[in-house]
Amino acid sequence: MYIPKLCDRQISFSLVLSITLTALLAPPSLAQTRSIPSPSSAPLELDLLTKPKDYVITANTIHPERLTVPSLWWAQQNSEKKLLDNWIAYPTSGKEPARVDLIVNQQIWSLLEYVERYDFVNRLGSAARNFGYNVRVFNYQKEPLATYTCNFSISPALCSIQTTIKNKIGLQRFL
Repeated sequence: MYIPKLCDRQISFSLVLSITLTALLAPPSLAQTRSIPSPSSAPLELDLLTKPKDYVITANTIHPERLTVPSLWWAQQNSEKKLLDNWIAYPTSGKEPARVDLIVNQQIWSLLEYVERYDFVNRLGSAARNFGYNVRVFNYQKEPLATYTCNFSISPALCSIQTTIKNKIGLQRFL
């Protein structure tokens, strides 16, 4: 009968430890190296709501012959208490991927709990993602409230949600 010695236990422990450390220190996988891009830093262009240009789509834009992309009207009709007021969709440009800037009713947004805001951004972000668009959420004061940003170069797209939280003195920060 074989009785393990202390030396055998130390070798086993050392082997397990080295395998664990090797796994932890191994180079990241391809999915991990392709990070999610930062949200667009382009300014919100509210004047496009009243004077739209040919390349943008708003809640008031309807294509007479085919589906207008991105199609967020259903999401707008089903948003909490008419939270989503309007949007501006920008196609992909040479500089940036396609994005939709959502403009929300600040009074309603401020009444929502963090989880309700997250749910709203996730639902609208998922709808926009299906059309290949990232999302930014603003109020009419052009304050950034949340983002839903994806890396569309991998399949399925890897996405991230960031929301702002106001602290007690009114300063905002992204989470």
